[in-house]
Parts: sequence; C-alpha cells; structure tokens
Amino acid sequence: MNRKEFYSLLDNWENIHLLINYLIDYPNQLDALIEIGLSNDQKENWRAIWVADKIHEKHPELIRPYLGQLTEALKTTSCDSKLRHLLKLISLNPIDQQHLSFLLAYCLELVDKATSPIANRVHGMQILFEISEQEPELKPELIQLFEHELEKHESPAIRSRGKRLLKKLYSAS
Repeated sequence: MNRKEFYSLLDNWENIHLLINYLIDYPNQLDALIEIGLSNDQKENWRAIWVADKIHEKHPELIRPYLGQLTEALKTTSCDSKLRHLLKLISLNPIDQQHLSFLLAYCLELVDKATSPIANRVHGMQILFEISEQEPELKPELIQLFEHELEKHESPAIRSRGKRLLKKLYSAS
C-alpha cells in the first residue's frame, strides 16, 4: 500500500476498521502507518496513531517496536488528540530506561499543568507510576503529587486513576 492509499483510508472513518485488519495481517506495512502518524499534526496523522492504538489493543507486540519513536514524538507533537494516544500507548508498556528521565520530566509537568486535557493527565499519572516501579525512591513524591491532584480536581477520571494509583503506592511504601 502506498502513502496515498493510506491517506485515503485514514480520511474516511468507514475504512478505518479495514485498515486495522489489513495492518494486523500485513504488519510489514506498520512502518508506513507510524511514519504518517508522526510526520505532522494533520487529522490523518492523528488518525494513524489512533489506528496504531487500536492495533495495540489486539496485538500489542506489533506496536511495541515503535515505542521509542512514539516517545520521541512527544517532544514535537502539539495535537492533543495525538498526544492522548501516544501517552496511552506508552503507559500500557514497560518504560525503556533510555526514555525514563525524559518521560519523568514530561509527565510531571503534564500532570501539574491545569490546562492539559484530562485524559492526557491521567495517562501521564500512569506513566509516572510505571516509572516509580523502576525507581522506587520516587514513590513518596508521587504520593504527594497524586494527593494534591485529588484535592484540587473534580474530574472523575483523575479521581479514579489517582485513587487506584495511590492505593498501589501506599502498599509499596
């Protein structure tokens, strides 16, 4: 499939499930999908990352090789929809030691930033928790951060994830 065909399929929501099934059957085409998804912030590019997310739900092993690229894309992506899916994909997988310090700084800022979309902040909280599993000395700081977030936000998503993560953090400390 060439780039033009990918764009054509991504432009029409009715075709998305066909594209997902095609890419599961032909994973050698995933390079092109990821390249489109990370190239810029047009709607088709966001949809490509959404497709990668849906493929990950069925076959995470197909998307894991791209996690480094997806993590690096956080540095340049300004589209909140694309960020949501990038953060979700990262949060569902082991954190690579190579990206640990970047993700720690990025997610601390993201979670603390009141203007960040709720879903992005929730995924950031999960990534921070996953980092603390590798770096246990961060757990007390995360407890304080998550408690603070629960105090100042009424969002059901932040409250739910925060309570669940705090329970795990308290039991580990």
